[in-house]
Amino acid sequence: MWRKIVNAGLGLTLAASLAGCGGSADDTKKDAAGTAGASATPAQAAKKVTIKYWTDDRHDQEYIKELVTKFNSTNKDNIEVEYTVMSENYNQSVDIAFASNQAPDVLRLKSANTETFFKKGYLAPIDSYLNEDLKKKFSSVLLDGVNRFDGKLYSLPNTGLTLRLVYNQELFEKAGIKNPPASLQEMVDDAKKITDMGKKEGVYGFALNFKNPKGAFDRSIREILSLSGYQGLGFDLKTGKFDFAPYGQAIEYFKKMYADGSIMPGAETLDIDPLRAQFAAGKIGMYLSFSTEPGVYKDQFPTKIKWAGAYAPTLTGKQLGTSEIVSAGTWLGISNNSKNKDAAWKFMQFMYGDDILTTYHEKGFGIAVVPSIAEKVKKPEIPGIDGFLVTKTDSLWPTTPNVTPEGANYGDAFFKYMLQGGDLKKIVDDLNTRYNAALGKAVEKGDVKVAPNPGFDPSQLMGK
Repeated sequence: MWRKIVNAGLGLTLAASLAGCGGSADDTKKDAAGTAGASATPAQAAKKVTIKYWTDDRHDQEYIKELVTKFNSTNKDNIEVEYTVMSENYNQSVDIAFASNQAPDVLRLKSANTETFFKKGYLAPIDSYLNEDLKKKFSSVLLDGVNRFDGKLYSLPNTGLTLRLVYNQELFEKAGIKNPPASLQEMVDDAKKITDMGKKEGVYGFALNFKNPKGAFDRSIREILSLSGYQGLGFDLKTGKFDFAPYGQAIEYFKKMYADGSIMPGAETLDIDPLRAQFAAGKIGMYLSFSTEPGVYKDQFPTKIKWAGAYAPTLTGKQLGTSEIVSAGTWLGISNNSKNKDAAWKFMQFMYGDDILTTYHEKGFGIAVVPSIAEKVKKPEIPGIDGFLVTKTDSLWPTTPNVTPEGANYGDAFFKYMLQGGDLKKIVDDLNTRYNAALGKAVEKGDVKVAPNPGFDPSQLMGK
């Protein structure tokens, strides 16, 4: 399945809490008298090289800590990795670090930030490090505009993420709801039923991490729109312009849930991990998120509740498109400012080993996209993973131009409407005007290339 998905995608246009673990290189051999043996060499006694790895992934941090510890204690080059897990302000923290000459050596890259980091000059190309075996291993999943820019490669893929509705089956049953919602109106109705049933016990039908509105909508409305037949980030692939009208349709239903009191109080300041803690405690009926969630509820927030993942509802209840597989092109990259690029690459090479990529999938941290890995991995033995596995309804979508408009982004603008109301048409028109103005400037500068595709049919992605 993944080979078909990746091959289909190739034709498309496409601080913080320190969690590191230390280690040391092999001890210099000692002779019987206790002095350094004749086998000791300058290389073995080389000065320790410390490199910093920053990420905003928290769902896999226990496993990554184990890998860092293993690398630190087994590598022969006296390299020590300091591993730092950032919070929601990861991109801002990276900006500050580069501005103050304190940038990490290795960065976690995602589809949402790789192009931005490249344009800011944060990333070093890695082409020269790839041997023939690595080129062959990754050749079919190296995509322009995803991990390759201006003919140079900056990252290699590991896994992709599916997006799903995460729901508490026990609360659904108690509220008399037989199936997860197929339409947004059903989601509104189900959220109200659960809230009416459980509000006295602090149970609410719906929640999202609205501390970061754009992040919240990018894990929810993005999925709803792609299944409804629209590109999920507000871009109209047929016209080659931004059009937030479909986004506005979806927001109306979120506004209804807020007006009904079906969204957990305090969601305005809720971060994703506190949300997960509340869900694990049985206080939230449903939310939308990535295929990282099964691993989260196995390791980070162990829970005894009965829960599952299902396809998100659509605008009308009909699936006219496919669920977009996201973050499928990148994983790790090297800082252009690193003074230890060779050491950083040795850590990257270790992390991209077959055994690690295989285990990463089988532990449920992501869905393997590298063909040689995807062909041999076993289904993760994790509760809840079945609802997140790839089916014919999942596929890659064409990429959306990455532009920065003047004024509020779409997440903040729509979230304000959700809370306070207003003239939705004016909000949509304003977003269209500002985003298309930014798009025009980016095209004029040569930073972005767009072309209308009048014949684009999202249903053609089905099963590919």
